[in-house]
Amino acid sequence: MSKDAYIHKVLPGSPGGPMLFVFHGTGGDESQLLSPGRDLVPQATIISPRGDVSEYGAARFFRRTGEGVYDMGDLARATDKMVAFVKAHVEAAKPSAVLGLGYSNGANILASVVFAEPELFDATVLMHPLIPFEPQVKGSLAGRHMLLTAGKRDPICPPNLTTRLEAYLRADGADVTVEWHEGGHEVRPNEIEAARRLFAGVAQGA
Repeated sequence: MSKDAYIHKVLPGSPGGPMLFVFHGTGGDESQLLSPGRDLVPQATIISPRGDVSEYGAARFFRRTGEGVYDMGDLARATDKMVAFVKAHVEAAKPSAVLGLGYSNGANILASVVFAEPELFDATVLMHPLIPFEPQVKGSLAGRHMLLTAGKRDPICPPNLTTRLEAYLRADGADVTVEWHEGGHEVRPNEIEAARRLFAGVAQGA
């Protein structure tokens, strides 16, 4: 039943083609990133889960006790649950490549899944992630393609933490690209284009 562990939507793609998992930000839902996902990887099957935690009515993927202060026990729970959900869909579909895209809280759960299962995703895009702890990667990220996107004036995800996350990922062998813009926590066109380039290269090589 892990395929249905989360309320989710599926946009079918080309049989045997890539599979793209998209993870919304706080207050989003399973519809938020379907259209951008289809635009980024037109041939992909897109899986979009809804976060199973409510913060004053806003959906999230794990609990926090304050801005940037995570409930690490709940993050561990959510990570295990999401790993099982992703694996169930991948094993059922046998896609040519497994891709991930997350924004804000969605980027954080995606990053945590990557730390726990480094071989699960071929390429991941983390848009405005906030990882205020030192990742414990269970394996190697060698050969894994990762894009971090960030705003130089993001009040939620300070640039120094983005730079620190980049260093952690590089040290573990990941092929990391960072795309900056001059603004805050919003997603800008250059981030979308950077994601498109990353996914196109990986999907074509699959």
